Amino acid sequence: MTGQDPHSIEIDTSKPHPARMYDWFLGGKDNYPVDEQMARQLLAVDARGRDMARVNRAFMHRATRWLAENGVRQFLDIGTGIPTAPNLHQIAQQAAPDARVVYCDNDPIVLAHAAALLRSTPQGATEYIQADARKPETILAQAAEVLDFDEPIALSLLALLHFIDDEDGAGDLVDKLVEQLPSGSYLVLSHTTGDFNPEGAAQARAMYKARGMTLRPRSRAELTAFFDGLELVEPGVSLSAEWHPELGEVIGVPGDEPIPGYAAVARKP
Repeated sequence: MTGQDPHSIEIDTSKPHPARMYDWFLGGKDNYPVDEQMARQLLAVDARGRDMARVNRAFMHRATRWLAENGVRQFLDIGTGIPTAPNLHQIAQQAAPDARVVYCDNDPIVLAHAAALLRSTPQGATEYIQADARKPETILAQAAEVLDFDEPIALSLLALLHFIDDEDGAGDLVDKLVEQLPSGSYLVLSHTTGDFNPEGAAQARAMYKARGMTLRPRSRAELTAFFDGLELVEPGVSLSAEWHPELGEVIGVPGDEPIPGYAAVARKP
């Protein structure tokens, strides 16, 4: 495992962190009162916060399964979050035991649980990098110790880009990462949107800003722009819950309103 020693980590519990809030939404135990407090405030804005997290995770499972079944054997997952089984490498290696997976996150609590991300099949490999998504050169250099950048790689940025504003370089980050991937690689994105509830999205964004954090919901068109120059896999940019439901783990949610999140997979020519 590259990066910081897990025995020397310091976790800031004075303010909420998106990875720990996501863990709380999924029913995990690796979060703190400050995370639960903000998560509950977000539920007051949209009661389906838990459903959003579950739908996003189910998309990750289906997309990873699709990629492995379509010949991808290398995965780079940035913004991994706190491990919740099955993790990406477990899905990939179930379909392809020789799959190689590199995880990356910047939250110390993820590092504290990174051992759960490193239980690879004997034929494959998993590695964890402690680094900030805004430092793509660092991530790519360390990932190259495990992944072969002459062979296709699936790059996953799941529920990550909505924490990076436009002026902070979200588009540049994607471009820098994708340009280093070989032909035949894939970009996998999921992202929250305000398309269905602009007022609620604005409230949530203000809540994040008040706590010194960024939340940048994007429209379907804005998410599609991240895939410029790539070949979108059918059905293109769709609601997360509607991306290849035949691959399993469709999350049933109450009501008629869609879960406000988009997702897509695209191939680099």
